[in-house]
Amino acid sequence: MDRGCWHDYPPSMTKMIVIPARLASQRLPRKLLRDETGWPLIRHVYELCLQVPDVDGVVVATDGEALAEVVEGFGGQAVVTPPDLPTGTDRVAHACQQLELTDQDLVINVQGDEPEMDPQHVEFLIQLLEEHPNCGVATLAIRREGGSSEEDFRNPNRVKVIVDERGRALTFTRSPVPETAEDGVPEGGWLQHMGIYGFRRGVLGRFPELPRGVLEQQERLEQLRLLESGCEIRVGIVDHAEPGIDTEQDYRRFVEKFRRLRIDQGGEGSSGWSPAGDPGRGETDDNA
Repeated sequence: MDRGCWHDYPPSMTKMIVIPARLASQRLPRKLLRDETGWPLIRHVYELCLQVPDVDGVVVATDGEALAEVVEGFGGQAVVTPPDLPTGTDRVAHACQQLELTDQDLVINVQGDEPEMDPQHVEFLIQLLEEHPNCGVATLAIRREGGSSEEDFRNPNRVKVIVDERGRALTFTRSPVPETAEDGVPEGGWLQHMGIYGFRRGVLGRFPELPRGVLEQQERLEQLRLLESGCEIRVGIVDHAEPGIDTEQDYRRFVEKFRRLRIDQGGEGSSGWSPAGDPGRGETDDNA
């Protein structure tokens, strides 16, 4: 089957950010509606995405009307998708069916539970796809080094990526790879995958049709479906990344940081200020 992964695409036209979002999060249910900052969590992410230059639109792909109403209530655009879609990428692909995009258009998948995402990371993904016109997918990783990263290196919830000398993904895994002879982290560090993706619409549209391979089912990582089908994934390396919101502790940390930043910037009302007002500040699972 022609999977749209090897074509020489023409220059991209439309650039869209699509945020897959569902209320049925396993680890922190209904977290996208948590609003102790004065905004629901999903709005923080949406406002950050609006800061990305030269993007034609931002859309939240929701799992139902309840979340769509919240997004539309703060002036955002939402597309309702079936609640039983298996992954965030499937949700983004389904939403794009309603957006009338062409195969060469670019779609950036930003997770709805990352309220401190750097908008420049989205710009970097777009740049990667534009610089490699024969590539259908791009993602990001951060290099981790030293003993302070050992706990994360051995944590299966911190996904590792191995790349070749040209920056193409060889595999993604939850295991501590590259393996070391002794306890510790590899000399030279390791790459922690970030759950943000850039797709050409032609590749994204074919994603739901691809068979789930052995590696995807073993690792529970949907990006392996693309690699197992022969699709090239470019990996860009960034030097910083803020954690997403997976647990109650994560949300408490974000709220406290938000409040401190608000005080530092003059104590404006919680509904009138967001971390999105500071664009220069230094695993995709559909918000599980």
